[in-house]
Amino acid sequence: MARKLFVAGNWKMNTSLAAAKALASEVASLVGAQDAVDVALCPPFVYLPAVKEAIGGGKIALGAQNMFYENDGAFTGEISGAMLKDIGCRYVILGHSERRHVIGESDEIINRKMLKAISDGLLPIFCVGELLAEREADQTMEVVRRQVQVGLEGVSATDMLKVTVAYEPVWAIGTGKTATPEQAQEVHAMIRGLLVNMYDKTVAEAVRIQYGGSVKASNAADLLGRPDIDGALVGGASLKAADFAGIVNAGK
Repeated sequence: MARKLFVAGNWKMNTSLAAAKALASEVASLVGAQDAVDVALCPPFVYLPAVKEAIGGGKIALGAQNMFYENDGAFTGEISGAMLKDIGCRYVILGHSERRHVIGESDEIINRKMLKAISDGLLPIFCVGELLAEREADQTMEVVRRQVQVGLEGVSATDMLKVTVAYEPVWAIGTGKTATPEQAQEVHAMIRGLLVNMYDKTVAEAVRIQYGGSVKASNAADLLGRPDIDGALVGGASLKAADFAGIVNAGK
């Protein structure tokens, strides 16, 4: 089946209020009217309302970069799914490598967040990927398989249709290195095969699997042209509207 490509911009801990508004407005003017590719912007928490206003009522969706797995309470510094829904978020990134390897989140914590996000009515962008040492030790498939299986524990087939998987080799994030389209396709195909085993072929064929890791306008077409690569989770290039628009346009 044909899967509509999905390109999401992860701004990480970048921009100011003025810069966030300007960037979102420019992205909206460049790709906000097109309907060939689904697009989302994921700014820092504090700029979510401003970005929502800047993108207006067009086709660009709003996403957050993380959330907690409880409804409310004494969790200083955390944000709930209900809060994100309250201000207009549609997507939430979970399990990003920086959350795993800088903040120390485990597969089990990410799984709790996945289940809560779905129950709160958010659409998770579920990130998986291996470290450089793991790739060099030929452990890529083993690592990614574990992350997928544990992260999706308890996610029903119906709910899996709400999940986007994002394969991001950690060694390619922000380094300028990119997995070759062949390397990326190989892991994407493995993930889709794993979803066949965990669910069924219908679910596996419907789930979108993004690639992330130094995606640029110059390499996007080659990546997005692979049969199991259904979009991109874009970091650095999402901070320049023209670069991000180039990636979106490469998928049209």
